[in-house]
Amino acid sequence: MDNQKETSTHFETFTWRIENFSKQKTKNLQSKAFRIAGYKWRILLYPLRKNVDHFSLYLMVADSLPAYGWSRNTYFKLALVNQLDGNKSVVKETHQKFNGGYRSWGSSFMNLSDFYDSKQGYLVNNTCIIEAHICVSNVSAIQSTSFKKVTPTHDSELGDQETETSEESETPSSSTYGSSQTEQEVQVSDLTLRDLLDLENLGAEEEAFVPLLEEACTWHPSLIRSQSKRTSRFKLWAFTSLGQVLHILKTSKVKDMNEDAINHLQSLWEELVKASGFDLAWLEPYVESALGLKEHLERTVAVNKLKDKVVDVEIKMKKLRGELAAAEAEFESARRDLAEARKGFVEIDLNAELGYAMF
Repeated sequence: MDNQKETSTHFETFTWRIENFSKQKTKNLQSKAFRIAGYKWRILLYPLRKNVDHFSLYLMVADSLPAYGWSRNTYFKLALVNQLDGNKSVVKETHQKFNGGYRSWGSSFMNLSDFYDSKQGYLVNNTCIIEAHICVSNVSAIQSTSFKKVTPTHDSELGDQETETSEESETPSSSTYGSSQTEQEVQVSDLTLRDLLDLENLGAEEEAFVPLLEEACTWHPSLIRSQSKRTSRFKLWAFTSLGQVLHILKTSKVKDMNEDAINHLQSLWEELVKASGFDLAWLEPYVESALGLKEHLERTVAVNKLKDKVVDVEIKMKKLRGELAAAEAEFESARRDLAEARKGFVEIDLNAELGYAMF
């Protein structure tokens, strides 16, 4: 590759060697932070919970940064190394913009059954090797808009690169990838949202759905597979409708879910479930929870009215207690005055006649 005429793209590489994989806490597994080109990163393994059938990796910004006011354009590749045949190492590459709202980007690499099969070469002796190749060249000159499955050539470092024997390598290494790498024919399982839709010609509203849809497709590859043979028009409708639902759930607050908003969400959801062909079991609990807010909001209004009534009655009670206390004090004062006035006083019958005597 050193003899290539094309302009090469320079990467620095971090190698994450995970030993005793079966004993790791795979519901929360991530690499130590590593630094490349002045920035801190981590590699994340998508949590291997029940019903998860894919092995997925993410690159995450590890710097302590605020929730807004920053962005980081990055061209990178994540690689799951095949320890038996370097040519079968799976590499996913992309050019993405990290920011406060999207601190991590990743992709599905393969089915878990293939990953766990030691004969496949990805988990050997209970050890897997993952690499992050982060570009340190000028990313503005790079034209890469989607994750791709790449088969490295024999002189590519992915096949022959040595990794450290410790669990994690803290020191990134350097590698160079030229533009002449060959690509396998993309299979259905390796398609991305950008392969199915013309994202460059979406309207402003639809563009806001893209990051949400890409994230959903990463965690749930079946979304892509279910639409691979659909018409372009149908795929656009299906993913746009799904994007609307995701956008509502992502950006709406509980107080925003009035009757109109709930009816709109319900209409979108019913049509998606009925006609899209998506397996949306993972999303259903969240939608049902949002739709259930109508009854909750009605009860909230009733509860708030009762709260207000309680406050009003409490204020009235405090006022009456004050008046009662003042009356009691006045009563005690009057009783003392009465007792004082009665000293040496003899009561007479005021109805008695005055009369007089004749003798």
